[in-house]
Amino acid sequence: MTRRELRENTFILLFHREFHETDEMEEQFTLFMEEYNDLQTDEFKNISDKDKSFIHDRVFDIIPKIKEIDEAINSVAEGWSTGRMGRVDLTILRLAYYEIKYDKDVPAAVAINEAVELAKKFGGETSPAFINGILAKVV
Repeated sequence: MTRRELRENTFILLFHREFHETDEMEEQFTLFMEEYNDLQTDEFKNISDKDKSFIHDRVFDIIPKIKEIDEAINSVAEGWSTGRMGRVDLTILRLAYYEIKYDKDVPAAVAINEAVELAKKFGGETSPAFINGILAKVV
């Protein structure tokens, strides 16, 4: 799986957290992986154990930091609070903030660019600009 695909699948699973309690997330991870593998065609392999581990570790490292991440986002989001943000945008921001602050292998510019790409794919019409603006203030 490419780094972008890993990030996208991490985003999708992290988005599940918006609809499930933290103690349900292990089950959500298992269901997500089963569904992912069921959707694969002959030309695509099932997700590797290494990729599963990456996604799992990333999601379960972000979840306990959500309060801290949200406070940091709130501190720079003028006129907005995480409570008012769309769930897709907020999940993208959380993932990007995590990458900027905690993942030393991802340069901030790459994290921002990838967040904007996720916003283009999953967010609304104004999501890319909104996310870019918030993350620019974070950096």
